[in-house]
Amino acid sequence: MRWNLDPTHTSVEFAVRHMMIATVKGTINLKEGYVETDETGKPLRVEARLDAASIHTGVADRDNHLRSPDFLDVANHPEIVFRGERITPLGEGRYRVEGEVTIRGVTRPLAFEVETHGPVKDPWGNERIAAHFEGKLNRKDFGLTWNMPLEAGGLLVGEEVRFSVDTEAVKAKEEVNV
Repeated sequence: MRWNLDPTHTSVEFAVRHMMIATVKGTINLKEGYVETDETGKPLRVEARLDAASIHTGVADRDNHLRSPDFLDVANHPEIVFRGERITPLGEGRYRVEGEVTIRGVTRPLAFEVETHGPVKDPWGNERIAAHFEGKLNRKDFGLTWNMPLEAGGLLVGEEVRFSVDTEAVKAKEEVNV
């Protein structure tokens, strides 16, 4: 079965240390994605595509800098893509998802635990499932190396990026072959 990720019911949030003492938070929008499950509902694979240009921290100058070649280089790399095909059940609606994320044309492994809910029917008769997961990655692993040294030591922008995702997916309508 195929479940299409619902961009209007998905939030992708991130957090990065600033000047080693504070945290800057932001969001990035889901463009599209899907989850494939077997007949029992066990997830088999997942793919999600994020719109890199949608990055938003609430400060226009910072957002434009994050879109620039110093960071995401959205003119040349408009999407952040995750593909997961190793999904291990952990019990009680929890799974370990292992896959690869591509940021700025660089692909690296990424793994995290997912908590799932559903399926349920929405008021319009569609079946929905939901998931929540958190993780982290090192931005330097993807060529996002821009930084500035601080007078007291350390760097302006932290290397670790923490993320948190909440998403819903809608069961795809079965296609009828004529």
